[in-house]
Order: sequence, then C-alpha cells, then structure tokens
Amino acid sequence: MVRNRLTTVGAIDPEVLAYTAGDDIALDLALAEADALGTAAHVTMLSRMPVDPPVITAAECRKVVRALIGIVGKARAGGLRIGLADQDIHLAVERMLTEKLGEAGRKVHTGRSRNDQVALDLRLHAKVRLIEVIESAGGLARVLVEFARRHAAVPMVGRTHMQPAMPSSVGLWADAHAEGLLDDAALLLAVYSLNDQCPLGSAASYGVPLPIDRQLVADLLGFSRPIHNVLYANNARGRNEQAILSALAGIMGTLSRLAQDLILWSMPEFGYFTLPSGFCTGSSIMPQKRNPDVLELVRARAAAVASSAALVGELVRAAPSGYNRDIQEAKGPFLKGLSVTRDTLRILGRLVGGIEVHPEALRAAFTPDVFATDRALELVAGGMPFREAYHHVKAHLDELGRMDPDAAIARKTHLGAPAGLDFQADLARCRDLARFAQDERRKLEKAFSRLMGVAWRL
Repeated sequence: MVRNRLTTVGAIDPEVLAYTAGDDIALDLALAEADALGTAAHVTMLSRMPVDPPVITAAECRKVVRALIGIVGKARAGGLRIGLADQDIHLAVERMLTEKLGEAGRKVHTGRSRNDQVALDLRLHAKVRLIEVIESAGGLARVLVEFARRHAAVPMVGRTHMQPAMPSSVGLWADAHAEGLLDDAALLLAVYSLNDQCPLGSAASYGVPLPIDRQLVADLLGFSRPIHNVLYANNARGRNEQAILSALAGIMGTLSRLAQDLILWSMPEFGYFTLPSGFCTGSSIMPQKRNPDVLELVRARAAAVASSAALVGELVRAAPSGYNRDIQEAKGPFLKGLSVTRDTLRILGRLVGGIEVHPEALRAAFTPDVFATDRALELVAGGMPFREAYHHVKAHLDELGRMDPDAAIARKTHLGAPAGLDFQADLARCRDLARFAQDERRKLEKAFSRLMGVAWRL
C-alpha cells in the first residue's frame, strides 16, 4: 500500500495507483507554474475571508506565497519532480508547502478540490499558450502576406482538380493561405474568451459552506470573470478543451494544406519554389535527397490535433454531471495540441520566409489551354453571349494562341483578384492579432506580479 503522510490520498494498491495516476506525474510538470499561481490566489482569498479566527493569517499567506515562488523557480530550472505517491502536481505542491511550512501548508487546501484545481491549472496554462498561438498565427500570416506582396506580379497557373485551370499568381496563392489563417485566428479569439473564466471555488462541483470570494480569485489571476455556476465549472472540463482543440485543429488544417502545396510546388517536376535547405533532410543512402520532412510532419501533426479534438469530444459525450475521472485522459492530448500548434506556426514562419521563387518555371508552366476562360470572356466583351462563347472556345481549343500570363493576371483588377489584392487590410489584421497578444500578456504579467509580489514574466 502507498500512503503520502503529508497529503491525504489514502492507502492505495501500488498497481492501482500507477494505473490511475497515468501520465499525470509527467504531464503535470507543465502545470506547476499555474498550480502555484492558483494556490497563491486561493490562500490570498482565504486570508481575507471574513471569519474569526482567520483560516489563514496574513503572515501565513505571505510565507506560502514566498514558498510558491521558490517552487516556480525550481520548476523553471527543471529541478521539480512529482512522485507517484503525490499522484499529481496539486498534491505535490501541497506536500512541498507542508514540508517547508508545517501548519500553514496543511491549510492551503481549505475550500477547494483537486477537481477545480486541475480545471484552473488547465485554463491558466491554456491562456498563456493561446496568447502564444495567437501571436504566432499573426506572425505567420504576416510572413505570408509579405511573401504575397513581393511576388504579387509573378504569374502562376491556377488549378482545379489539380489540373491547369486559369491564370493566377504567386501573390494570390500565398495571400489565400494568409487569409485562411487570419480567419482561423478569429475563431481562436472566441475560444480564448471562452477559456478566460475562472473555475476555482467550485470545489467538488457543489460549492463550500464558507464565505469564499470567487470574484476576488478570478481578479487576482487575471481572468475576465469567474464561471458562475459551480456545477458547470466542473461540467465544462473537457468541453473547454474540446473547443480549444477544435480551433487549433482548424489552424493546423490550414497549415497542412499550405504544407501540401509547398511539397508539390517544390518538386522538380514543377520547380516553382525551392525550400530553404535548413528545413530539408537528407537520405541515409541517397546523397542527392532534400526531403521536405518538416512539411510532411505538419500534415501528420494536423491529423493528430484533429484526432485529439474528436477524442476529447467522445470523452465528454456520455459523461454524467460532476467530475468523472475519464476527463483526465483529455489532459495529454490538450497540452500537446497547444504546444504542437504553436511550434508549427513558428517553424513555418521561418520556412516560408526562406522560400526561393522561380518565375521562369512558373511562366513556363502556362500552356495555351490555361487561357481558355480568358478568351471566352474576351468574346463576351465583344458582344457574344457567354454560353455561346464558352462552346466556341471549347470547340476550338486548338486555336488558342499563347497569351501573355503577365498581361492576363494584370487584367484581373477587381476586389480579391490577382491584381486587386488588399495587402494592407490583411497586414492590419495581422497587427491586430499581435496587439491583442501583447496586451493580454501584459495584463497577465501585471496580475501575476501583483499577486506574487515579484516581477513576473511569462
């Protein structure tokens, strides 16, 4: 049997403990900072609670906060370890506080449950990571828009069904991916707001018979508001993770399509682009190889994030009200989805910035049939009904002369066409994302600095 004498976890069969703890003792290291911040806010609130005698005195609160700062420092230095007897970061932090402070450490869990602790930790962690993802999404979108602007006048065969279709441009192609990413980021802002609610104080889902101040805790931790209903605060476990993962899956889907295009257009058979050499790997047997491994992994990891969203949805689907241990299985996919999406955005920003464009190969890909639609519309401009022009060109494809691709894209000047792209509008959206991330990071750092009494940097 295993028993932690400093925190009550019961006498548990070692094999059962290992099974129920799962990956928490490894995964929870990522939540150490969030758990320390949550504990600091909770004990600060307890020290101000209008009861006599006080649950925690102001002096005890200061000692706890100082000890928590030490725990965060240890975690940031990579020296924090969670033992199996701890089960998770929550009991590990309480154990460390009790070892250091004695009676004060044994008071910190008053009025809360591990259920609302983990809900809080995941929301705090997600808040920081989402700021990074939003910032990185805006950064990659900016790189794509700037790439599009530099190559706006470079013709490129537009394709449908992967077959040559109509004259297009490199600018239109790159800007399309940028705009898709910017729309994905709009959904990300919505889930950021959804996540920006504090669950702490719900305890085991039903509140506590103490005059706790849940609004104060939310304010101390930089949340916009507390989750109102204490049962919903726990029912939202899994729902919140699924919503965020779904938004991340949308971003990764956009990045996967970008990766697939880049793999195709950099093939020797096309030769439109050359990928930066630092992002390509070689072969153990073929000396000439420059493999687009980064882009292939983007496709695979996009599938993994989408699968994680579906997995968490299934975990929640049949769960009854209140906390259920099934939801523990959402933690790993959730944490990984956040970090994978952030890292993918960052690495693609660097990759796209280093792409070499080959205008000669792009122009050489134009064959007379690519101009069929343009020719039909020329006939329409001369007075022929469109359907008659359509059938005339279809019946006389062999008569299409080789038109100038540069002139063809220059004639498409309407809104959103190759010569009608509003790069400034897209860049303004990129700046809005950067500004939002900067403002939110600054607000969090200010809240955490005030709570912990030291300058806090994320």
